[in-house]
Amino acid sequence: MFLRRSNYSHPEFRAGVRDFQRVAPGIAAWGLMTGVAMVQSGMGVVESLLMALLVFAGSSQLAAIPLILAGAPLWIIWATGFCVNLRFVVFSLHLRPFLAHLPMWERICHGYLTADLSYVQFTSRFARPGANAAERQAQEAYLAGNDMVNWMAWVGSSLAGVALARLIPQDWGLAFAGILCLVGILCSLATTRLRLVSAAVAGAAAVAAYGLPLKLNILLAIATAVLACMVIEKFPGGHAARP
Repeated sequence: MFLRRSNYSHPEFRAGVRDFQRVAPGIAAWGLMTGVAMVQSGMGVVESLLMALLVFAGSSQLAAIPLILAGAPLWIIWATGFCVNLRFVVFSLHLRPFLAHLPMWERICHGYLTADLSYVQFTSRFARPGANAAERQAQEAYLAGNDMVNWMAWVGSSLAGVALARLIPQDWGLAFAGILCLVGILCSLATTRLRLVSAAVAGAAAVAAYGLPLKLNILLAIATAVLACMVIEKFPGGHAARP
């Protein structure tokens, strides 16, 4: 996708690469921690390498790994991954008008490679879909540049984490570092009152239900936060809390 000559040679491709390089170190740190966590949690090296190369979904990987190792039913693993990645449904709906003109295989590639920060940077730069072919090409090239740096930073650091996992002591607290990475992303996204409320409700529900088996407190927290936001939006002025 991002290797097509028409994207690679476009000035917006270089702009996308430049913009994402600013946040790439944070993505790399998170990827390194995830690679280490996969191996140190008990997954085999081959399985960890395959997950690092194919899954490309840090938060759902971290949520699914303990469930896989605990022998949880497949439906719970799928449900957990689905709930953690529900935000990408929203991303896809928003990006559809920008990419609807592309062939299906390119839309699938964009859907696979576009992650949280690349989505944020793209939508911050382009407020509406291109009105002509030149503008649409510029938007695709920018997103492709974002995606390339994001993919290389994540996959490269994940593979490094898998390779170095046996050399890094577990008491370094890499799991806690991963939590800090997620908290940093959460804080950057909590830009409205409704998002702050949803984060607070989800956090409280997750802590209150911590004793549930198989990490089901995560599912309960997500469901509770979604329900709370839906209720808030029913009240007068509720929509004013949106972006």
